[in-house]
Amino acid sequence: MNFEYLQPIDESLLAHAKMQAHLTIGQRIQIYASTSDFPDLSTVKIAIIGVKEGRASIENNGVGNNLNKIREELYKLYPGNWPIQVADLGNIQQGNTIQDTYFALSEITSSLLKKNIIPLIIGGGQDLTYANYRAYDALEQTVNLVTVDNKFNIGNIEDELNSESFVSKIIMNKPNNLFNYSNIGYQTYFNSQDEIDLLENLFFDAHRLGEVTADLKVVEPILRDADIVSIDLSAIKNTEAPANNNGTPNGFSGAEICAISRYAGISDKVSSFGIYEFNQKYDSKNQTAQLIAQMIWYFIEGVNYRAHDYPFGLKENYKKYIVPIEDQVLNFHKSNKSGRWWMEINLNNDNKYKRHALIPCTYQDYVCATNQDIPDRWIRTLKKLV
Repeated sequence: MNFEYLQPIDESLLAHAKMQAHLTIGQRIQIYASTSDFPDLSTVKIAIIGVKEGRASIENNGVGNNLNKIREELYKLYPGNWPIQVADLGNIQQGNTIQDTYFALSEITSSLLKKNIIPLIIGGGQDLTYANYRAYDALEQTVNLVTVDNKFNIGNIEDELNSESFVSKIIMNKPNNLFNYSNIGYQTYFNSQDEIDLLENLFFDAHRLGEVTADLKVVEPILRDADIVSIDLSAIKNTEAPANNNGTPNGFSGAEICAISRYAGISDKVSSFGIYEFNQKYDSKNQTAQLIAQMIWYFIEGVNYRAHDYPFGLKENYKKYIVPIEDQVLNFHKSNKSGRWWMEINLNNDNKYKRHALIPCTYQDYVCATNQDIPDRWIRTLKKLV
């Protein structure tokens, strides 16, 4: 692993962690505090990485500075009954160029993924999601990306890579390893109709803020199918997360974004998680730093409660439901362990998209199928597979 890209946390922060009450997170996790004492990653499941890079963050100058405020709040919290190990690997400093920073983040993320360690990235501009995505090139597999954001961040084709155009770069740049992109929490008035139509034409899916807040459980199957989850603080109400110059009046509440973070953690498939656009100079009473710390807490909590029932294990651990519909036969599977549902698309074993043929869904999708209504998610996935 390329340790030289990582800078240990400040000694003052380590002293702060040691001063916390016994058994708080700051006392329980491994912390990279000295270049001669890098954490033993052999038993680590989640690795926290700060990225002090904000040069491509649009209209949020100063983002990525003072990430220690988040750590101060995180270290104060008490962990749950968590058997898994967490390490804080310090920060990636700004490179001489922004491409240097992207390279460092991709290299470190790729190394962690190969060790089956989940990188938990705190930044920094959301354009860092692109570097996170590029880390999967070494794994030679297609991936699903979910952003929690009030915008799609597609931008114009001629735009440089930045926090408002990184999604188009992920979609278009080679090697193209993106299978599906989903947005959670977009607000229509921040996105052009052309962008909405583009996502529809690419068979991607987007879920409006009002749709999600009306029933937060709709995000669970979306996040269950994600490899990468990227959260922009702009998705949260500015009154609840003021440390972002692009914050707006509407968005998720603090409780809702923590629930979304927990859903991401529970997903057996999510292998990297990032929270972006924290700008400490706009924070009030460390409110945003506290919220991010709690989001991290809920993500770790979710990882600890993973059911490990995806991809499929033994057939006897699932109930199979066969639904004839039009000229199709839809196979549904329900886990006896978690009660979660999947629907299946039959593919040849040599199809390179085979891992995407098992689609997380809800019981309501099964009910719709029994009423002879093919779920939209099944149709969109089929169109990308054939």
